[in-house]
Amino acid sequence: MVAPQDQPPAQWLAQSQVVFTAQAVNAAIERVALQLQQRMQDLASESIVLLCVMRGGLYLAGQLMARLNLPARIDYLQANRYHGTAGHEIVWSKQPELDLRDQTVVIVDDILDEGITLAEVVRFCHAAGARHVLTAVLTEKDNGLQKPLQADVVGLVVPNRYVFGCGMDVYGWWRNLPEIRALI
Repeated sequence: MVAPQDQPPAQWLAQSQVVFTAQAVNAAIERVALQLQQRMQDLASESIVLLCVMRGGLYLAGQLMARLNLPARIDYLQANRYHGTAGHEIVWSKQPELDLRDQTVVIVDDILDEGITLAEVVRFCHAAGARHVLTAVLTEKDNGLQKPLQADVVGLVVPNRYVFGCGMDVYGWWRNLPEIRALI
């Protein structure tokens, strides 16, 4: 039997349905950018550091860079949670290189699922001395779980299914789709 990650990538499209069209995703990203722009005005922040949670946050971060009308620097991190381990251990593959002290940091990610990793990244930014820390996610999964945090800005709410596209992958594939799909 072939493992799911070894299946042909086209199979995942055939076994999925569109949850949000490319147009709906684009409109949501525009709303996220406008909300972040307003939040920056409210915080009197003249510049920001967009902190992309790799790999999933890359899609949204790239889209936001073109839409935000204020000076922005970008950095990234890679933090993953080993599923099934006690204590939800976070393993950092890469920490940000920019000095976050006294900065307004906007953490950008693809999906708020359980929220454990995002909460740890927020904690890290505060510990690094960030003045303000905001979170922006393209999607939040409607999974009924009590999450350790709520994102400051959410583009779309997705069903409690395996979703992919727009930064989210299906066994490593299709992060580049401009639409969001769910496996059937």
